[in-house]
Amino acid sequence: MTHHSHQPDGTAAPLSPNEQPTTIRPLVEKVSPYAAPRGSLGNKQLAAFDEALIHKYSRSGPRYTSYPTALEFMPIADGLEAKILQNREARVPLSLYFHIPFCRHLCYYCACNKIITKKNSDSGDYLEYLMAEIKHKRSLLPTLEDGKNPLVKQLHLGGGTPTFLRDEELVQLWDFLQTQFEFLPEDEGDYSIEIDPRELGDNTLQTLRQLGFNRISLGVQDLEEAVQIAVNRVHSAEMIAAILDEARALGFHSINIDLIYGLPHQTPATLDNTVRRIIEMSPDRLSVFNYAHLPERFKAQRQIKDEDLPTPAAKLTMLGNTINTLTAAGYQYIGIDHFAKPDDELAVAQREGKLHRNFQGYTIMGDCDLLGFGVSAISHITNANSRYILQNDTDLQVYQDTINAITKNPKLMPAVKVIKTSIKDRLREYVIMNLLCHDYIDFKDLNQKFGIDAVTYFIDEIQALGDMQQDKLVDMDVAGIRVLPKGRLLGRNVAMVFDEYLEKKHQHRFSQVI
Repeated sequence: MTHHSHQPDGTAAPLSPNEQPTTIRPLVEKVSPYAAPRGSLGNKQLAAFDEALIHKYSRSGPRYTSYPTALEFMPIADGLEAKILQNREARVPLSLYFHIPFCRHLCYYCACNKIITKKNSDSGDYLEYLMAEIKHKRSLLPTLEDGKNPLVKQLHLGGGTPTFLRDEELVQLWDFLQTQFEFLPEDEGDYSIEIDPRELGDNTLQTLRQLGFNRISLGVQDLEEAVQIAVNRVHSAEMIAAILDEARALGFHSINIDLIYGLPHQTPATLDNTVRRIIEMSPDRLSVFNYAHLPERFKAQRQIKDEDLPTPAAKLTMLGNTINTLTAAGYQYIGIDHFAKPDDELAVAQREGKLHRNFQGYTIMGDCDLLGFGVSAISHITNANSRYILQNDTDLQVYQDTINAITKNPKLMPAVKVIKTSIKDRLREYVIMNLLCHDYIDFKDLNQKFGIDAVTYFIDEIQALGDMQQDKLVDMDVAGIRVLPKGRLLGRNVAMVFDEYLEKKHQHRFSQVI
């Protein structure tokens, strides 16, 4: 690897045309340079809603839960996943993700990988495959020098509907994981699960808390009955409030609620009513997603009539009203579609410059390798200067056939697709993620971490941001690039400027930014 000389101020000398960025870190700063924009509660940057600018910059783009994005997946070579796991750095902690694909009811807006079934036996059968995959992958992971199992700092059950699993099956999975991994104590780790309020047993929350889960996310979407009927997801506001009350009484650290704007029969007035009722319930976090109507791609969405959907203008009004209402209620705008109370770990991490993004969205555990299990699950593993993104097959039968085959031939592995990121990719990932997490990129930090002169290296991108600077979406100077309040809702647009793959290959493959 090439070593680079440094100038008297500690910054790297410009790269020659033949040089590549590196990940050499000659100087480690104890205080993150990305803590500055929100160093204190009184110094957090609010998002400014500017309808004219949103119209001007309206386009489709990635959500950047990874860089490169999932569109760069390639078929994986035989034996590569096993080598990746075997060569993983044992000292790096793990974040575990489990995909539970089953749902008892079809929600018409849904674009997730799911299987609609009412057969309880499906979950038990699936759990056996899940544990077989866990055991196989664990057998390939290196152990720590002291002989202990790999350390887990974060765990998440997503879907689908994870609470499709019966309470005893959740206990069975959790107990099995304790034999394979070491877990941080529940007051230090981040252990979460997605919950469909309609699929929650009388004792499920108590069971989850006793196991060690400390965070839950409730899919509410809307509280208006007409909207709920139109998307086939009916539940009462009283049910949601009761779940939040029970979760607080049990001591869950953080409760998230998902809402969606742009659903059939929604109006600015009805959504505002939902948001205000949710604020009264006082969740710690909210995710407010934009409904993307793509019936040509997602069969379930064909149940939704085009004429029942709100107009683009009405959707913009909903978004503006929601941002203003949540901000007035004291929630911190994290980015893209996330809000959190100022004392929530997500908001604290952002102000301290320690927030990250991965396939689960915003996360406080950016120092972890992500290890995914189950159909369609994604892993994100770093080995020295190589980083790999892997995905299991998205078809349940193919996934189960693969797990069955592994029991006879341990050389087989469940991942079918992979991305190997280059050093250049990791540099651009670092820029994109800091823009989306902290609204800032620090040139000196880039110079020190990657052995480049950032202004020289990104001169084309800096010039491409000229219009955004003119419109006061961003501010650029010799120190770095800062996303301004008017640009926070358009952070994905700013990030896209640094995406080398986008214009070359994927201009029309993503959802609208707003």
